[in-house]
Amino acid sequence: MYDVLIIGGGVSGVSCGLILGSAKQKPFALDKKIGIIMHQKASSLQNAVFNNAYGIASGKLGSELLKESSEHLQNSYPHVEQITNEKVMEIVGESGDFTVITNKNSYKTKLICIGIGASNPFGITGLNEFVIPHKKTAVEKNRIQLQNKDHLVKAGIYVMGTLAGHRSQLAIAAGSGAAVATDILTFWNDGNPVQVHDALGK
Repeated sequence: MYDVLIIGGGVSGVSCGLILGSAKQKPFALDKKIGIIMHQKASSLQNAVFNNAYGIASGKLGSELLKESSEHLQNSYPHVEQITNEKVMEIVGESGDFTVITNKNSYKTKLICIGIGASNPFGITGLNEFVIPHKKTAVEKNRIQLQNKDHLVKAGIYVMGTLAGHRSQLAIAAGSGAAVATDILTFWNDGNPVQVHDALGK
């Protein structure tokens, strides 16, 4: 049983995983089991090049970022289990007792974070009732989002990045994933607000 399972190995998913992973030494996160299904084939980063993203050198390829961010997560926070070469097909259950079914396996988890992009049609059975047209993209692009309130779709399921209704910008997607991670950490900390920072001398 995972305490949280992240679906998607793109910007928002890995950003969420990095923040959750960095909280390992917090008393409320010590025993938490975190997983991320690193499905990246459909990521919009595959064909992207970045010249205007904070902290990223001009000309950086999105395909390089996908590989490097996965390595960053593995090297810095190896306790965040990366599940590769699987695609999520269905979600069943309720908060605290979800089953995530992939094309190869099934996983039990208490919480779910979804960051798989806004392509239409939506490929995960079990959440179709929450699918609506994307509110911040041109109609002709035929993008979708999951209906949510501050990233929460329903009890125990969070959505991030463009699928949460945000515009397609790397910095926005990364921030969305980080926001969801701090919401989960706050939940684990009995509702007391949490941010996770490192600093020189600590």
